Amino acid sequence: MITITSQQKRELKAQSHSLKPTIIVGNNGLTDAVLSEIHRALEDHELIKIRFNEKDRELREEIVTKICKKNKAVLIQSIGHIIAIYRKSAVEKPAKIS
Repeated sequence: MITITSQQKRELKAQSHSLKPTIIVGNNGLTDAVLSEIHRALEDHELIKIRFNEKDRELREEIVTKICKKNKAVLIQSIGHIIAIYRKSAVEKPAKIS
């Protein structure tokens, strides 16, 4: 599991506001396919939002813990049915040119 400072977490929270959920965990729950997509999305974007259709709060919290543990990601924010998670990509990204 990675660790980030409170300043980094604040910055990531601010960045996550404009994001739309990349992954939706549907009625089938956390399947291998969903975990694979989360891993791919984290590699591509580092900071992603995930939406849950699960209504049971405790079950949602268990799923969030499992997602973070399996993907070695850190929970940035959780509001209702949407979470933002972060993991530094193993692949260096080229610099963006404006």
